[in-house]
Amino acid sequence: MIKAEMQRVKVVNFLIRHTKTIPVDRGAGSGAYAVAVQRLREGELVGVYPEATISRSFELKEFKSGASRMAVEAGVPIVPVIVWGAHRLWTKDHPKSMGLISKVPIAVRVGPPLPAAEDISATDAALRESMTALLHEVQECYPHPAGAYWVPRRLGGSAPTLAEAAQLDADETAARSAAKAASRTPPRAR
Repeated sequence: MIKAEMQRVKVVNFLIRHTKTIPVDRGAGSGAYAVAVQRLREGELVGVYPEATISRSFELKEFKSGASRMAVEAGVPIVPVIVWGAHRLWTKDHPKSMGLISKVPIAVRVGPPLPAAEDISATDAALRESMTALLHEVQECYPHPAGAYWVPRRLGGSAPTLAEAAQLDADETAARSAAKAASRTPPRAR
């Protein structure tokens, strides 16, 4: 699944169309949700980011319930996956560094499948616990220069804390809403 806005990027849109990726309109995602559940029932894999966006703190943010709801509804397990290092190439509030791609180590860890519980919150809690353990395991083996912007605060980096990151996210959302509202307001007569 990918945010629908990415269809505006030609190369990404090509990949979306040719890989069965599901575009998600984040303002009205029920259609994409239904497609994802159907694909899961058909035995397909569906990749979902439970946090819904990049974490500015490089720690796990609050999870959205979509991954757990889909797994429960489709009756399939969740396979937790952690990717660490990619945030050094493409993240919020910092320049994109795609030219460094061959010099930045990227670690991927896959956990054992988690059966979906009947209760969405129990499934969500099990997913979070598994992903947290995987994240900490990967981070322990990865070099973290002191003070680096991409290193979580608890590991000696200068990334915002979870609380600071949440405030930055809230500020960004408010600014977007204000800009959207301003663009809908007709100009005043002179």
